[in-house]
Amino acid sequence: MSKYRIIGNMTGNSMDAIDLVLTEFNGNNMQDICTFTKPYDKSMQDKIEWLRAQVFNKTKAEIENISTFKQIHDEYVTQIADCINQMLAQNNIDKSSVDAIGFHGKTLDHNPPSKASVDNSLPYTLQMGSGQMLANLTGIKVVYDFRSPYIMNGFEGAPLVAPHNAHISSIIGDGCYYNGGNTSNFAFISNGKPTLSADAGPFNEYTDNYVRLHTDLPFDKDGQIGLKGKLNPELFQKMFDLGRNFYQSQLPRSGDPAYYHKDEIFNLAQRQNISFEDIIHTFEFFAAYIAVHALCIVPDSIKVPTKFILFGGGWKNPVVKQSFENLLKGKSYILPEHQADFAHLKKRFSAVPVVIVSPFGAYMEARLFADMARYKLENKVWELPEIIQSGQKIVSGRICVPDSQIKQYSDMVNLAAKGWR
Repeated sequence: MSKYRIIGNMTGNSMDAIDLVLTEFNGNNMQDICTFTKPYDKSMQDKIEWLRAQVFNKTKAEIENISTFKQIHDEYVTQIADCINQMLAQNNIDKSSVDAIGFHGKTLDHNPPSKASVDNSLPYTLQMGSGQMLANLTGIKVVYDFRSPYIMNGFEGAPLVAPHNAHISSIIGDGCYYNGGNTSNFAFISNGKPTLSADAGPFNEYTDNYVRLHTDLPFDKDGQIGLKGKLNPELFQKMFDLGRNFYQSQLPRSGDPAYYHKDEIFNLAQRQNISFEDIIHTFEFFAAYIAVHALCIVPDSIKVPTKFILFGGGWKNPVVKQSFENLLKGKSYILPEHQADFAHLKKRFSAVPVVIVSPFGAYMEARLFADMARYKLENKVWELPEIIQSGQKIVSGRICVPDSQIKQYSDMVNLAAKGWR
């Protein structure tokens, strides 16, 4: 059993910050050595949001021909490298003691098989971020491009966190591990193994972006805005209607901000002359609602846990967390069309649901990619439920070592971008 020290990095769809964690692994035993977070300024958030719109449904060649793509890419990777170097210097950690960096890159577009089959399109996924550039700027080996092998072999490519949840379940126990990031996703862990994993839908997506659009705040800290508002049922219904095709799709599935009709919903909210506080409260309630509604779609053949372990910054919002707990118990507003579904879910619980916050939650997604990097270094299959059930032996990720002779980077876009076939 090998020991590793690996840095995990994550910059999620919310683009709120660069998150880093240096974790020491001894088998599935893990200990965080140090962590680091640097919030993104609005300028970088705006650049990524603009770039996301420009690259949508484009091939690698078309993306690389966008005049400012390389500039934004290089700024993105350089900021991550600077943060890694700063974290190690602040904690007096010798780079030679770090085995690798697990680098996720920035997802800009995602068209998995679950969506491609509906659209009659070819599946692809798009992450920006040169592993070679990051290796050169830090002097540390980089493992990256984790999603491409799954898409290229017919799988969803997201979410990826279920095996990491399973690895920490020896401490926290079995249950439903629920991530609240820009998109929410969950994993069922039973007897220390993942049995189901899927994206639920938008979580911080609406709230964070609407708050940034109308205030100087990065998000609704501690629910201070949402707590002053109330649910608007008409807006709530229309939000579900706009995303109905995704929310009612079968599991497993993976989502993307492009599916969530953000601009249409924002325009709709403003046209209806709803108060700012009521809009934010409705967005926050919707996040909780979609998280519970996804559980209603779980096939009856799969047992739904009664223990829910929450991780991700979105759960710090009391409107979201309390709404989630109430909805699990059927004690909140439920759309008429879902009354029977929520009642059936309640009957499937073998006991009253218990909700806890994971003590490993703050850097869960960053640590996830450190864990995935470890698996790549050991040439092991990352135990995603759909991979294990298929019997395929897919080892995820690519490796780059520092090479000062390389100045032009051919890996700014991942392998499974549109056109990979």
